[in-house]
Amino acid sequence: MDAFGSTTPSALTAFIRSSDQSASNQAHSLPYRALAAQVIHNLQFQHDWTALHIRTKSPVSSSSLPRPLISGLPPHRIYIHPDDQVKMLKNGVDEESLPLEREWVLPTHLKEKWSLRQFADIFDAIDEVPQSSDDDHMSRGNDEGNTEEGAPPSKRTGGKRVLLAIVGDDSTIVYYIMHEGIVKPRQN
Repeated sequence: MDAFGSTTPSALTAFIRSSDQSASNQAHSLPYRALAAQVIHNLQFQHDWTALHIRTKSPVSSSSLPRPLISGLPPHRIYIHPDDQVKMLKNGVDEESLPLEREWVLPTHLKEKWSLRQFADIFDAIDEVPQSSDDDHMSRGNDEGNTEEGAPPSKRTGGKRVLLAIVGDDSTIVYYIMHEGIVKPRQN
């Protein structure tokens, strides 16, 4: 029984408990797993992402990732490479007609200190586009997307990228797109 006389846990408490119990790899510390659960909850319930998976093993080497990552399908494209934008304008293609792309999400805390080496380790451990599913995940939401089950991920213009999810002390989450290497700026 909680302080309010209820014996039923809140939806968020139940979500975090199920995340922790169903994590297939306990190699990562509890704070990293809790951070990933908090971000996946935000993506699913605040930003309408689907096919969310917490990944603990590298798809490249099958070794443990430096920390848990999330892969998922946003409700719309979060990034269009400048070269692709030019092609779309020339051909009259609308952004809504583009297929969705799976994205990597890196949960971090605002007070963490990151080095270029740590970011390089993350990029070295991931594929350009996350697979739709594998044996190492905890799924949240529907696994719908633009790829067939088991099909190899497609190549995308611009190389590897992650969505950096930065969680503040007040639980606010801010997202930034981070690319491996340098990305050509858009020309006006």
